[in-house]
Amino acid sequence: MYSMKHLFLTIFISVVLFVPSLFSSDEVHTQVEVTKQQTTNTQYQSKTITELFKSFYQTTGLNALLNPKKGVKTSDGKEMTLFAQSAGRVIMFVICFLLLYLAIVKGFEPLLLIPIGFGGILANIPIANLAGDHGMLGIIYNMGIANEFFPLLIFMGVGAMTDFGPLLANPKTAILGAAAQFGIFGSLVGAAALAQAGVFDFTMKEASAISIIGGADGPTSIFIATKLAPELLGAIAVAAYSYMALVPVIQPPIMKALTTQQERKIKMITTRQVSKLEKILFPLIVLVLTILVLPDATPLIGALCFGNFAKESGVVDRLSDTMQHSLINIVTIFLGLGVGSKLASDKFLVVETLGIMIIGLIAFSMGTAAGVLMAKLMNKFSKEPINPLIGAAGVSAVPMSARVVSKVGQEYNKSNILLMHAMGPNVAGVIGSAVAAGVLLSIFK
Repeated sequence: MYSMKHLFLTIFISVVLFVPSLFSSDEVHTQVEVTKQQTTNTQYQSKTITELFKSFYQTTGLNALLNPKKGVKTSDGKEMTLFAQSAGRVIMFVICFLLLYLAIVKGFEPLLLIPIGFGGILANIPIANLAGDHGMLGIIYNMGIANEFFPLLIFMGVGAMTDFGPLLANPKTAILGAAAQFGIFGSLVGAAALAQAGVFDFTMKEASAISIIGGADGPTSIFIATKLAPELLGAIAVAAYSYMALVPVIQPPIMKALTTQQERKIKMITTRQVSKLEKILFPLIVLVLTILVLPDATPLIGALCFGNFAKESGVVDRLSDTMQHSLINIVTIFLGLGVGSKLASDKFLVVETLGIMIIGLIAFSMGTAAGVLMAKLMNKFSKEPINPLIGAAGVSAVPMSARVVSKVGQEYNKSNILLMHAMGPNVAGVIGSAVAAGVLLSIFK
């Protein structure tokens, strides 16, 4: 009796285990047959040489430029216009080649304009979709610009390269850095007014992002544009860095128009020696004040102060050297290519771009003029002479603006060395633009 039960149990278990496998084998066999049938149906058809060349031509970028098609998607998944696919891309190639020309031949901010210009060329290559989420440029953009990471690393490197000694030696020059921020808030009002008048279709967030161009601070412009107007990032970044590069062209006429020849010849006295303790405490004090008064500005100010503190501490030279050279160079490459990804024809060739370039130029000019006028006013009430030219360095284009001030001053007095005096308002302008960005961000919370 026991053996019969045992035999019956063995047969039952065998059936349970093997019957499903038989069914699955049949299913696999059926799937194989279907696959074979599909392979037979999609068998390669032989083509003539002419047909092969025709098929190859249809996959080329030349064909995509000459024969745009409806339904082609942008990197954002939106349908691309026929103009953006053809003539728009050609126009963007010309613009990007112009950026490369300015960088190489004219020497205008080559470290930034070359990656941006080249990134713009790559972003407009048809079919490849390099600016898409899975393309090289899209990956770079998402990993460091979309989350504002790269601008903070740039500020860290700027802090490590900056000497706040001239500002500490003559603290009143910080007023010039603050005055130059008038360009930011003045252009904000102007952009809002133009939007209200129907000239440009800018929201208040977009107008705020555009206005930062007035501070001539590329990383800050990218930082705030990413938060407030990511759709305008390409135009804002190109405008900001273009005007930074054009400082030697834009600022001198404004400086000369607002000052007399006698004022340009003013020699400033040598500033006092700043102690090491002052330089160490300064970034900490600035950071604490920012935390207490304007926390929205702490990402930028914090990165700047960390880089400067590491440099001035004198005990982490390897870290400071890395931030000043390797880190900032690597991030500059990625930042430029990432910004270039937003120079696709469908994003850049719009009416708003023209508005951004115009408002940005006005903002930068206003910031320069405000700094010079404030320096003229301070010179009238100061016991020690102040050359009004140094007010133009209140914008945060470090150290380009300070060099331009020194060069213009020496045109009228060969022995007049204004570089170190101009560095005071210049580094104050870096802090000022970051603070202005924090104010604008806090408004929209």
